[in-house]
Amino acid sequence: MNKLVVSLSPHAHGNDSVERNMYGVIIALLPALIVSFCYFGIGSVIVCLSSVLSCVFFEWAINKYILRRERNTILDGSAALTGLLLGMNLPSNLPVWIIIIGALFAIGVGKMTFGGLGQNIFNPALVGRCAMLVAFPAQMTTWPVPGHLLDYTDVETGATPLALMKQAIKSGDVGVLDQLPDAFSLLLGEHSMGGGAGTIGEICGLALLAGFAFMLWRRIITWHIPVSIIGTVFLFSAIMHVINPIYADPTTVILSGGLLLGAIFMATDYVTSPMTHRGQLVYGVCIGLLTIIIRNWGAYPEGMSFAILIMNAFTPLINNYMKPKRFGEVAK
Repeated sequence: MNKLVVSLSPHAHGNDSVERNMYGVIIALLPALIVSFCYFGIGSVIVCLSSVLSCVFFEWAINKYILRRERNTILDGSAALTGLLLGMNLPSNLPVWIIIIGALFAIGVGKMTFGGLGQNIFNPALVGRCAMLVAFPAQMTTWPVPGHLLDYTDVETGATPLALMKQAIKSGDVGVLDQLPDAFSLLLGEHSMGGGAGTIGEICGLALLAGFAFMLWRRIITWHIPVSIIGTVFLFSAIMHVINPIYADPTTVILSGGLLLGAIFMATDYVTSPMTHRGQLVYGVCIGLLTIIIRNWGAYPEGMSFAILIMNAFTPLINNYMKPKRFGEVAK
């Protein structure tokens, strides 16, 4: 006998499903992933594959042996997507044992501790990344120079554009910014030749924007969060650049580091972002502001991950004050 599930109205039918959206985001990440393989070679493959397999394994193991659930959720794509996002937020020379620890934090602490998919408060991939950043700061901030396609851990490293921006702010020497690549090079990922490239997923802005266009076309996400984050960062970066030229120009700020990766693929997580469009705009503006504050005056050159996690904590509050309109409610 089939189980009859009765739920409250309204009853709306749609083609959306967890699997469709999760695998849709994975498809959107493929252009950036392919570009990272071309720049980093075997290192990118090892890091991303280790991260995905570890996340899938930990979700399966926790479901089966700790939560003892009859139905496992490893095929819905959420664990694989968490692993892929975590891997794309890591350097391409990171040892596998550190990646496994990060995956355990991402799935075990960031996701399954709260009950699994749909119940987590914080973005699981960012929980794993920040745990690794705190526990292994040296390994997590050593950036390989692309071009060593067959090397993994024994590669040349260098300063990233964000590190140069931080150096210019600390020293007050605007000449440091002359070492930054132009916006076109940042867009294509060629900025990293001769310097550190940052994480695997942030190397090519054009590939990330292609993924953004695909997700908009498939209606996996809306424009509100990414555009409000990028717009806020652009506006405040432009103001600071005009006031004091030691701050980089806004286009360079947007195309450097993990801002596009975070704004498009991390901040738009369904569970940890607000439900309404108004709430999403507030959420995005706050993430943009926090990113600029941490980048310019914080201890780390990059602030995107911390900004998203901070605003994840405020999502319930935003949802409480910016509720969606009830069906059938008479407009006042």
